[in-house]
Amino acid sequence: MGRVVASSRGVMIMFSAALLLLLLLPPAAAAAAAAFAVEPAAATAGSHCTRECGNISIPYPFGVEPGCFRPGFEVTCRDDVLFLHNISEMFDINLANGTVDIYVSSVVESIPDEPQTQCGKGNYLTSTWVAVGLGIEGGPYALSATRNKLVMVGCDVQVLLMGLDEDIVSTCAAFCSPVAKNGEYLMASPDCSGVGCCQAPIPAGLDTYLLQFRRFNGSWSGGSVMVYIVDADRLSSYQMDDMQESALPAVLEWVISDSTCQSNSTSPECRSSNSFCKNSTTFRGGHRCHCSEGYDGNPYLVDGCLDIDECKFPCFGDCNNTIGGYLCQCPLGFEGNASIPKGCKDVDECVHPHAYPCYGICKNLPGSFQCQCPQGTYGDPTTKGGCINITIKNSFPGSKIALVASGGFILLIVALAAPFITHKIKVQRVKMLKEKFFKQNHGLLLQQLISQNTDIGERMIITLRELEKATDNFDKTREVGGGGHGVVYKGILNLHVVAIKKSKIVVQREIDDFINEVAILSQVNHRNVVKLLGCCLETEVPLLVYEFISNGTLYHHLHVEGTISLSWDDRLRIVLEVARALSYLHSSTSMPIYHRDIKSSNVLLDDSLTAKVSDFGASRYIPIDQTGVTTAIQGTFGYLDPMYYYTGRLTAKSDVFSFGVLTMELLTRKKPFIYRSDDGDGLVSHFSSLFREGKLADIIDPQVMEEDNGDIQEVAALAVVCTKLKGEDRPTMREVELILENLRLKMHTPSCTKPCSREHIPAQGVVTQEVSRQYTMEEEIMLSARYPR
Repeated sequence: MGRVVASSRGVMIMFSAALLLLLLLPPAAAAAAAAFAVEPAAATAGSHCTRECGNISIPYPFGVEPGCFRPGFEVTCRDDVLFLHNISEMFDINLANGTVDIYVSSVVESIPDEPQTQCGKGNYLTSTWVAVGLGIEGGPYALSATRNKLVMVGCDVQVLLMGLDEDIVSTCAAFCSPVAKNGEYLMASPDCSGVGCCQAPIPAGLDTYLLQFRRFNGSWSGGSVMVYIVDADRLSSYQMDDMQESALPAVLEWVISDSTCQSNSTSPECRSSNSFCKNSTTFRGGHRCHCSEGYDGNPYLVDGCLDIDECKFPCFGDCNNTIGGYLCQCPLGFEGNASIPKGCKDVDECVHPHAYPCYGICKNLPGSFQCQCPQGTYGDPTTKGGCINITIKNSFPGSKIALVASGGFILLIVALAAPFITHKIKVQRVKMLKEKFFKQNHGLLLQQLISQNTDIGERMIITLRELEKATDNFDKTREVGGGGHGVVYKGILNLHVVAIKKSKIVVQREIDDFINEVAILSQVNHRNVVKLLGCCLETEVPLLVYEFISNGTLYHHLHVEGTISLSWDDRLRIVLEVARALSYLHSSTSMPIYHRDIKSSNVLLDDSLTAKVSDFGASRYIPIDQTGVTTAIQGTFGYLDPMYYYTGRLTAKSDVFSFGVLTMELLTRKKPFIYRSDDGDGLVSHFSSLFREGKLADIIDPQVMEEDNGDIQEVAALAVVCTKLKGEDRPTMREVELILENLRLKMHTPSCTKPCSREHIPAQGVVTQEVSRQYTMEEEIMLSARYPR
């Protein structure tokens, strides 16, 4: 259990560093690895070759002396310790799995106290990227993604693992208690679950990785950060103190050649006649050789795969060795386990009438049995009725004919009735399955709610047969959309066009909350929220039926090809309508509902471009006496509230953050989930920086700039304050709605060069301000909370 120093100064700092491993080759060895597919004829496993170092075996293609190894597989033996390319200590070589186990010290032992460069002002500081590869490009080795983990030891810091294209491929964060200050220490969690230590998977298929660090609650000074590459199977056996003081085990994968196997699963590298070639599925390409089933040894040597003599293993019965296999079984008349002593027992055939049929007199013999007809009868005693009384052997000669005829008639009846019976059984099974799912999805509870609440009505429960008819049995051509929570079909139900959402499989605890959520959503009635019309409970996961919105999503209208998109007036009206919907969900429903996935693709537009918030697959309802709930992270990268991401605490301010990102998207026509500035900043941080520097024109959509009526600066300020890092610094959706309503009213109020007449005076309760804007955005939000709706 290690100790890490916790440091906090209240500023988030992002550092980037190169991910360096001790398994990099020197230039000469790297050049050999780049050509590892070409093997000189002298590379063999001769008798002069060293094949052991200490207690470690060195099988070919690995070797120490020249001519004893395949290019790229050179190892060094010093003082009974084996080294890979004279750098990394090795402790195991596995030919069958194609792995090498090595010891690796900390990837990053220290980082600067202060960032190298500062970009902008505020909560984020970044440093220049340093692109240094960790793998041997073109060589036989790479980190094993299935075995290794990226482990970080530190306080209040996040590490991001990236490719050269700066896409995030894995991440984890470690936090320490606020009490760990002024030199005090905090014990780290032994399983690296996030307290002082965290772990993240390493994806396969990349030659080069980059590390980037982000610091929370302070600067780098006073706190050490160490990063390791560790074999996950051995991680639990190391204490934190061991991790900080010694090298840790890691696993490399290798291939014998960067080419693929031939069509008949062979390759020149698979030299044994009893071997085969298999392409690597976890490497970036290439193949390895394996001994055929029933053989063991080294497939890279001629006659290296030898037949396994299975009969040398315990067999206490009859053992027959075969080429590539063996057969160990009990002798005839005995049964049991021939692999253990006295495992074969004599079979008493007389007590197994089904396995050893005898309908006469049965006598058990060692390893066999005797069956004969009783005295005075003759025939076959192994068949029922086979023993016939001698005195009546010629009686009733037509009995056999009658028996055959009756048997054929019965078979004919069974053959004719079989399809009908099968159909009945299938229908009954489907009916029983529907009833099972109906009860599992709490359909009886929903029926009870319907009987007690006339606002829901019988229309809420829809049968699966109705939905199959409405969608042509969920035909592929009826699909109109989909996402992380399921597929949406277009259908005709009761002469109305509807959207039917077929959700993906969810866990039972989520289905347990389904009925309460349906009861709440059925009462949501707002012109800017897609209306829930009903549900079907006869499938494993309930199906939801919504009103159909025909004009597509805001995403498709906004990100069309060309320079002209939605007008600025339409965009401002849409963002106001989304604010009204979220304000209604947060504060006007019987229980507050947090959407959790606000983005442009979840905002639908009808024929008049009126906004409709949709996709409540990730939504949660919150008890009135609570301000939030701790839940699993769901949402879309780029729109996701960072505080919710790091703490798992979902609040109303999480929707406010996503709304602020959506507002920035409407202003800029940039896609938040893929946008990166020249400095590597996301849309939110880059937009906020340009706003503070007065350079909004560098990112605002040119069409919006042309149509601006003087309100872009105010809308941008609202977007910035909605995306503040701390949730308590953001406004509520009610306050956001009031600000946008006042802004829209000011836009559509006629201006006067002289005192305005009474018809030009704004409606009672609406406060107007001069163009000079005396108040900051934060002050305006506090003032707007007093305005009547």
